[in-house]
Amino acid sequence: MPEKNIQKQSVAVLIPCYNEAISIASVITDFSQVLPEASIYVYDNNSSDNTAEQARLAGAVVRHEALQGKGNVVRRMFADIDADIYVLVDGDGTYEAASAPGMIALLQEQHCDMVVGCRKDQSPEAYRAGHRLGNMLFTRSVALLFGQSFTDILSGYRVFSRPFVLSFPAHSAGFEIETELTVHSLQMRLRTAELDTPYYSRPEGSTSKLNTWRDGYRIARVILGLVLSERPLLLLGAVAAVCFAASCLLFAPVLYTYWELGTVPRFPSLIVATGLGGFSLITLFFGYLFDRLSQTRREIRRLFYLAAKK
Repeated sequence: MPEKNIQKQSVAVLIPCYNEAISIASVITDFSQVLPEASIYVYDNNSSDNTAEQARLAGAVVRHEALQGKGNVVRRMFADIDADIYVLVDGDGTYEAASAPGMIALLQEQHCDMVVGCRKDQSPEAYRAGHRLGNMLFTRSVALLFGQSFTDILSGYRVFSRPFVLSFPAHSAGFEIETELTVHSLQMRLRTAELDTPYYSRPEGSTSKLNTWRDGYRIARVILGLVLSERPLLLLGAVAAVCFAASCLLFAPVLYTYWELGTVPRFPSLIVATGLGGFSLITLFFGYLFDRLSQTRREIRRLFYLAAKK
């Protein structure tokens, strides 16, 4: 039954690539076998090897994106390609194509907008300890800041509905795009699901483009930026609370001295306390203002989402 539903809707397999000549042909072949009706697109991101040639020979539609970074490629893909269902997967051969039909069926049966393939590593080399730790920390951070999360927020294997893609703003340039995809679904309160999928080591001779510290910093920066953009009252409210508490601590002895002696000998403390108190009120005001603007942006994205469902 799910297979018939898949054939009724157009499916696009999106594969962003940078120097994946070793693995890209097998990835395309595997997806062609499990999703014979799907259109497969490979976007080459300034590869210095023959990734584009190998992809073209394997039967994919090959296009190019000059702006470097996975986020830039995904943004271009979402803007260029029209389909009912989108399958986003890396071209490094680490994800199992056979999981795609199950993810699509789950998307359709549960009327989801995004299904995430949760990685279950098949060898110690598949998922480095640093990446595993970082994923756990970021997953918990997103859950704390946005109320809920996924098991694997950094998975590069996802299936999307057309409304999700058309309403996604796509600001990130690099590997932090997965975090942005996750937060978008949470803020829009879209229906999502997860499905376990095997995760394999890269083919021999293939190297990862993910830098643990550099990309970890970028992901952390994106999470902070998304909090400021999507939940500004939470962040600025916390800053206001800290400033107000500091103001009270400085003002308390000044008030006590005035109450006991009738004088104010600590003018510097009084000035700083007053400044911090005023700053906390201003920060809280801007937090409320930005929160209203954030809700307006979400409503605009919601309108795009609803328009795409018609």
